[in-house]
Amino acid sequence: MKNTRDYLLITLGALIQAVSLRLFLIPANLASGGVSGIAQLINHFTDWQIGLMVLVGNIPLFLLGWRFLGGRKFIIRTALAVATFSFFVDALAYYLPVEGITDDILLNSLYGAVVGGIGFGIVYRGQGTSGGSDILARILNRWRGIPITQSYMIVDSAVILAAGFIFGWKEALYALITLYVSGIVTETAAQGLSVVRTALIITSEPQAVSQRIFEILERGVTLLPAKGAYTGEERTMLYCVVTRPETIRLKHIVNEADPHAFMVIGQAHEALGEGFAPLDED
Repeated sequence: MKNTRDYLLITLGALIQAVSLRLFLIPANLASGGVSGIAQLINHFTDWQIGLMVLVGNIPLFLLGWRFLGGRKFIIRTALAVATFSFFVDALAYYLPVEGITDDILLNSLYGAVVGGIGFGIVYRGQGTSGGSDILARILNRWRGIPITQSYMIVDSAVILAAGFIFGWKEALYALITLYVSGIVTETAAQGLSVVRTALIITSEPQAVSQRIFEILERGVTLLPAKGAYTGEERTMLYCVVTRPETIRLKHIVNEADPHAFMVIGQAHEALGEGFAPLDED
């Protein structure tokens, strides 16, 4: 059941990505990186189908991924994402207008990034990858220790640089905007909008503070022993996770229980477990 859900998400995400490519990026000559960007550049000089080139171009990357990344699950889901994306890209060419829906390059850049980013995020939610840059970035990360974000920039920037010589530098600059915005949207779509707050509270009244958090916010608190480096004084540090709206109430609770407490509030993308989203063992 879980695999079926993931495969449906990957297929839906690949369809949305293909719509973004056909409706916004291809009409505006925006090659935002990856194998699909290379396919766009080749298509500019030939009549070869972009989807077919994406599929063929990913074959050697599959072999590299199998060699350096391993994992049957990784290969199957990546193959599904690439195959469905390639199919949809060529199939939609017969149904969507060749000139797109607007000739405004800025609108094409932004909407292409948003729609494509949503597609990428949905594929990631299905525990798949889009092949191409994903595989190369992960290989560079594992082989040379290059951070994933830098790996993406190296791979995609090379494609955008080539696009600058072929499509023009204005298009290349807009492609950089597409690449950046798409990354933000992808992360949001993959991880969701649920941002929680983490609080570290150093107080001389740990029992009073934690008890009020239990009673008013109904949130758990973890007690951590702490020692001041300057004074050498033994203190207790509380660790607590709350939702964004609960942050103000937490400040009032701490202030009322111990006006001399020291509190640091941070941000976390997700909280899983009791009181928050269920922890998915898969």
